[in-house]
Amino acid sequence: MTSPQALLELAVAVAAEAGRMLVDERPAGLEVETKSSPTDVVTQMDKAAERLIVERIRAERPGDAFLGEEGGEQGGEGAGVRWVIDPIDGTVNYLYDLPDWAVSVAAEVDGTAVAGAVVLPRRGETFTAVEGGGALLHTASGVRELRVNTGVPLDRALVATGFGYGADRRAHQAAVLTGVLPNIRDIRRGGSACVDLCALAAGRVDAYFERGVQAWDVAAGALIVAEAGGRTGGLHGAPVSPEFAIAAAPDLFGALHDLLAPLDPAHD
Repeated sequence: MTSPQALLELAVAVAAEAGRMLVDERPAGLEVETKSSPTDVVTQMDKAAERLIVERIRAERPGDAFLGEEGGEQGGEGAGVRWVIDPIDGTVNYLYDLPDWAVSVAAEVDGTAVAGAVVLPRRGETFTAVEGGGALLHTASGVRELRVNTGVPLDRALVATGFGYGADRRAHQAAVLTGVLPNIRDIRRGGSACVDLCALAAGRVDAYFERGVQAWDVAAGALIVAEAGGRTGGLHGAPVSPEFAIAAAPDLFGALHDLLAPLDPAHD
């Protein structure tokens, strides 16, 4: 079986190539389509980046399966390895030429993420993790090990979050924030779930929560958080899912969960 380190090297290579393409070949006028709502957008570059990633991986590993934001489930029936791909996490940021978007590629073995790479081309940053091997930030100035902030009480926590695309969900999320804000240091909303998770791993925020994330949004980022010493999960002991995602240092996770649970019951 291929080692997690080899899977990581392939994830980094294809994510970096896609990131370069997204920067170098970004057209002056992007073709924008909508998906679930007028604010849920996809561009021709999202689709091109996912095609590139899948083609490169398939050339190296023809039997593997894929789950991509734009292409859905593909191939590899019975394969032990599945690649979970978000070609541009933060498409609205990309559309507006804001820097906080990323290419996210994770490799799962039998349903568990064992390697993940998140590349921020406009920031010159690559976040990586291997199951059991720690999490790293690679930049032009070097490589550093990532650790989440610990010992932060809830009322001093800087918390990242995101919002859904539907008007009803956004209204609900805004109502939740009215209960969260008085109990924490402040909120940050960057526009990319995987970038938020990497920020948590790097100690740039203390926690993260969001309703509505999909597997491709968090597969690589959640592994990076875990390998940086953080905890991820949903509400009431559930795993991370579209129902809810929370991530923080273990000593902050419980307090944030207990704040959020009564504020955000099941909501479509």
